[in-house]
Amino acid sequence: MTDLAGAAWRKSTRSGGSGGDCVEVAHYLPGFVAVRDSKDPNGPALAFRTGSWSAFVHGLPQRG
Repeated sequence: MTDLAGAAWRKSTRSGGSGGDCVEVAHYLPGFVAVRDSKDPNGPALAFRTGSWSAFVHGLPQRG
């Protein structure tokens, strides 16, 4: 696992400002991308290897 203490988290621009069910993603970690629940920023986070995350994102259907 990688250290997430200095991770720069960002939320999707599509999530709006209402604080709903959102995830945050931290890129630019050494070999990993981390994902966490925006409602629980001190809770657990998932870490994915960058190649696996890229394959996941590119496999998502396009939204208009």
